[in-house]
Amino acid sequence: MSEKFKKFTDRIENPEIRKLWYEFPGVKKKFFDFFYVELMKFENPKILEFGVRHGVSTSLFLDVCGQNNGNLYSVDVEDYSYQFKNEKWKFIQSKDDNFAKIEAEIPKEFDVIFLDTIHKSEHVSNIFYYYYKKLKVGGLFIIDDISWLLYTKNNKHDHFFKEINNHETFKKILNIYNSNQEKFDIHFNFCDTGAVKIIKRKHDKLNESKIIYSRENTLKNYLRKLYIKFKK
Repeated sequence: MSEKFKKFTDRIENPEIRKLWYEFPGVKKKFFDFFYVELMKFENPKILEFGVRHGVSTSLFLDVCGQNNGNLYSVDVEDYSYQFKNEKWKFIQSKDDNFAKIEAEIPKEFDVIFLDTIHKSEHVSNIFYYYYKKLKVGGLFIIDDISWLLYTKNNKHDHFFKEINNHETFKKILNIYNSNQEKFDIHFNFCDTGAVKIIKRKHDKLNESKIIYSRENTLKNYLRKLYIKFKK
């Protein structure tokens, strides 16, 4: 365990949330190890979070806000306002696509946006396209649950719908990047259920996603495989 991680968890007041960080090492790898250091580079950060639930990601963002004099705005359809008592935190009970309601309660720009609500590709795409314009250049847009590996058949969390949803979300994000490669950088983490970190490079409006047409199932590739097989 790193000293930095121990100091972070020691600052979490809620013992149940602190316990979750230790019980699920995969969450540490896809959250703390993946982007915590980058978050600490923002001065007076404004962070927008979609999805609170157990408060794990919220505790991380509030820690950053506490150290760097920032503010966190968390949105969830369930009332999780009881999870934290913190002057740097504003909880908004709402669906993430109730744009009018949320717009009335948040700033115009953010350094970090985090999405962990409905893990279906079209929903993720809609939320990403709407809120991306609120992200500052150099800011991070983080999307949770993009790995389907643990949900595949006979794997650790064998689950048909979660496998399909996460895989479709992963492909959708790649399709968005395929048509916007000059506008943002992208980094994937496949620990646990995975996360993607998107770094905004330009203020330009995003293009619509563009399907990546693979040649994997073409006749040419089939012949290539036959050639390799018989060459052995």
